[in-house]
Amino acid sequence: MASITATAAAARASCYAAPAQGLQASQSSSTLTPKTVLTPTTKPRVVAAAGSPLGAFRSELHLSSSNVRASEFLRSEPRLFSPKGRSPSSSPSSSSSSSSRKSPRISVLIICKAANDKTVVIGLAADSGCGKSTFMRRLTSVFGGAASPPKGGNPDSNTLISDTTTVICLDDYHSLDRTGRKVHGVTALDPRANNFDLMYEQVKALKEGKTVEKPVYNHVSGLLDPAETIAAPKILVIEGLHPMYDERVRELLDFSVYLDISDDVKFAWKIQRDMAERGHSLESIKASIAARKPDFDAYIDTQKQYADVVIQVLPTQLIPDDNEGKILRVRMIMKEGLENFVPAYLFDEGSTVSWVPCGRKLTCSYPGIKFFYGPDTYYGQEVSVLEMDGQFDKLEELIYVESHLSNTSTKFYGEITQQMLRHADFPGSNNGTGLFQTIVGLKIREVYERIVAKEVVPV
Repeated sequence: MASITATAAAARASCYAAPAQGLQASQSSSTLTPKTVLTPTTKPRVVAAAGSPLGAFRSELHLSSSNVRASEFLRSEPRLFSPKGRSPSSSPSSSSSSSSRKSPRISVLIICKAANDKTVVIGLAADSGCGKSTFMRRLTSVFGGAASPPKGGNPDSNTLISDTTTVICLDDYHSLDRTGRKVHGVTALDPRANNFDLMYEQVKALKEGKTVEKPVYNHVSGLLDPAETIAAPKILVIEGLHPMYDERVRELLDFSVYLDISDDVKFAWKIQRDMAERGHSLESIKASIAARKPDFDAYIDTQKQYADVVIQVLPTQLIPDDNEGKILRVRMIMKEGLENFVPAYLFDEGSTVSWVPCGRKLTCSYPGIKFFYGPDTYYGQEVSVLEMDGQFDKLEELIYVESHLSNTSTKFYGEITQQMLRHADFPGSNNGTGLFQTIVGLKIREVYERIVAKEVVPV
């Protein structure tokens, strides 16, 4: 058998060897089994190759005894590119070497094709009525294609499927229906009312490219409906109360977001949603909020310390003692030092910036707009914070603000503004909630592309 030492970036990638430029090492005494699949082990230095399905990197193969010479292996394997000065079908040159070397090292290029079944898992955590559905619509729009429930399935399904993404509501893993929770005296936020073992098993299976029979919680009837079939997508978003609560599930996440809504703002949003969309009375909403508060503090709010990005929604500071809650201050808290994520910044990366853009290029009615950017710490971790207080009068003028933002993961100038205008009727489209949700959606797209497609930094 061949003894192979290699490094690769994409898990479950199919890899093979091609000769490096100027390869001169002797291969006459080294052998390798044809069609050997090189298993990625550790991570090389890489940069994103957006949209590319391939990655390549320079490494070494440590070859030991087998029944085929390395030179024959390198000739027999397909090449996606050829070394300078050679045709793709030409073989590497060889030279004499000492016969005493039992396991020579030869410089090669390892070609890794990202597996088609690679599923990237995104976690989105927030309390009920905190904008998860709106965020999901913005996110699926970034990837293109309309998101809809599984065709021919349960009309009350919580799952949304598009060409690229599948969004699973973690309420589907409630172990108790509405009546059962009342009988046992627990809320849906209580871990005892949720099946984390099944959640972990099915998210893991989907990440591995498998199909699962996922349970369905019916928000209309409050009952547990029959399971639905979910196939592994390119991007799996698990959204709900507990995506980062269980350590096993948390370890499966490639990227995570927490929507942190202050109590005052949350109350206004929940009234609007539950009264307008679900027919609940004001009294029942107040009672629900009061009953949920202890469990929210114990089981949901603590998850934000694990999130890669936190979108925090607060009352404005532009209006003293504001009680209406129509103007919002929104902060995007971004972890530093992550593998596939680079925080956005305003003007100068790492600096502390306060900016009032209102004037000739941005129309602002009272109380205006104020931006802030700077470094900070959050739960003991280094973060960058980008903040917007106020709202836009003319959304098309967002392009002026966008021009001063960097590391936004856009593919062309004005993409943020285009996305915001496309969904101008979504809640929060005139303030920081829509702006930062859009930026995070673009960031998630970049995270996905960095994971499934890597390009080598020459060594």
